[in-house]
Amino acid sequence: MSKRDFYEILGVQKGASKDEIKKAYRKLALKHHPDRNPDNAEAEAKFKEASEAADCLLSDEKRQKYDQFGHAGVNGQGFGGFQSGDFGDLGDVFGDIFGDFFGGGGGRGRSRGGQRAVKGKDHHTRLDIKFEEAAFGCEKEVVIQKEVVKEGTSPETCGTCGGAGEIRRQQGFFTMSQTCYQCHGVGMSVQTIKKKAKLSVKVPAGIDDGQKLKLSGEGSPGLKGGPSGDLYVDVRVKEHPIFDREQFDIYCDVPISFSQAALGAEVEVPTLSGKVIVKVETGTQSGKRMRLRNKGITHLSGYGTGDQIINLIVETPSKLNGEQKAIFEELAKLEEKNGHTTNPMSKGFFDKVKDLFQ
Repeated sequence: MSKRDFYEILGVQKGASKDEIKKAYRKLALKHHPDRNPDNAEAEAKFKEASEAADCLLSDEKRQKYDQFGHAGVNGQGFGGFQSGDFGDLGDVFGDIFGDFFGGGGGRGRSRGGQRAVKGKDHHTRLDIKFEEAAFGCEKEVVIQKEVVKEGTSPETCGTCGGAGEIRRQQGFFTMSQTCYQCHGVGMSVQTIKKKAKLSVKVPAGIDDGQKLKLSGEGSPGLKGGPSGDLYVDVRVKEHPIFDREQFDIYCDVPISFSQAALGAEVEVPTLSGKVIVKVETGTQSGKRMRLRNKGITHLSGYGTGDQIINLIVETPSKLNGEQKAIFEELAKLEEKNGHTTNPMSKGFFDKVKDLFQ
């Protein structure tokens, strides 16, 4: 079963701050902690799932790999259980959780109100690359309309919510509040303009179609001293006229003639790194597969390389000259005379038919 997205598990957006991630995790941990749900396997599984997600997203290094390559980027580096003194970025969250368990109300004080740094919005762009560039890696250039703060301006209090970050409405006896649509809850706005920018993107060997790369700090500018958002590059790999890809292996159909299949031969086969000669054995049947070790795609981790799988296709000639036709007619007579005993598939088929109608 495939793993769920870490952001989905915690219920936060991709650009969520560490404080938002900790808050979301704390809520789930309090709900599903084994101490509160004794002998509840489902609750324990959800607690471990949330812990693994928070452990990854609260680590700058793990989060960067996860944002770029998904679960494949952090395989083997997941949440490994808690040990005393080894909570990492989850340590202060556990202090709060244990405080709530025992009535302490939290292990560390939280500031209320005041200025809070806000990260800028993330942006996305698309990058098309060739099959070979995905296999071996490359460096490409993307052109974007980058959002920058307009010179001579500074952040201003949002005129819609008055800096509160939310809009309150009175409905009968109740007061309803919602996030301000103008400043998106920040309480401030800043004047920006868009400028054309060229950015260099290092594409790692082994990247696949649909995966994303992150360029930190290339998104919208932050507010209240917060960092700029990030730029996510959506990589699209063009189809290859010969090769197909499945994870880190590549596949290739190679046509051979009747005579090559029957008599055996050495044939030239294309690979990503150049042509190689492979030996076709005598009596090769159409559809036989051959594996060329380490001729596939480099693993994203940098350790190991996939294989190339060759699918041999015995090709039937569509047009025959007089000499070829005479040879095939003679072959047909011999096959009829010998009862197809030299053709293993035909012999087996006709033996089954004979048994069926006896």
